[in-house]
Amino acid sequence: MNKLFQGLFFALVVRPVMLIVLGLNLRRRELLPAGGPAVLVANHNSHLDAVTLMSLFPLRMLPQLRPVAAQDYFFRNPLLKWFALHIMGILPLDRKVKSTRKHPLEGINLALERGEIVIVFPEGSRGTPEELGDFKAGIAHIAKKNPQVPVIPIFMHGLGKALPKGEALLVPFFLDVFVGEAIDWQDDKEAFMEKLSSRMSALAKEGNFSPWE
Repeated sequence: MNKLFQGLFFALVVRPVMLIVLGLNLRRRELLPAGGPAVLVANHNSHLDAVTLMSLFPLRMLPQLRPVAAQDYFFRNPLLKWFALHIMGILPLDRKVKSTRKHPLEGINLALERGEIVIVFPEGSRGTPEELGDFKAGIAHIAKKNPQVPVIPIFMHGLGKALPKGEALLVPFFLDVFVGEAIDWQDDKEAFMEKLSSRMSALAKEGNFSPWE
């Protein structure tokens, strides 16, 4: 039943918003994975980021898509928790884990073992629109633990204007999504992080967009 609700939500709500309200323009769709396991790494400017990335895939693949999201934020009330788990299919990340018996990234590694596609926002929280923040080291730990899994960088432009942090009203604005070539684990944390940051920066510059006022 949850899969039905999820499919209806994306088919009847998300896709019309992406195509009609935001005019989604996807660059290099062929670089998206046809299946899992895979890790999608993207910039984070809006609550629409995860649904945007999930909307790029066929409806039949929705159960395979698992965005990583902060448990303390999305488990604030029962309704939001249900929506996050059953419609968005999030992998809840407990940012307050202190026990050495449970690693905060354990759920992500298990999802990849199951062949799922994990969506990660390595900046951690929503930042300044269209400006890349520093990436947290968690993505390197995921790649090291799963060296056979492709890490695919994606840059989204426009969502920080359409629904920025702190705003609740969606503003029509053009949305461009740039998909980059997959990155393999480099056997070195610093080298991997440098390559990922460089690839993301290149994607961010690809649209040659004018600075926002």
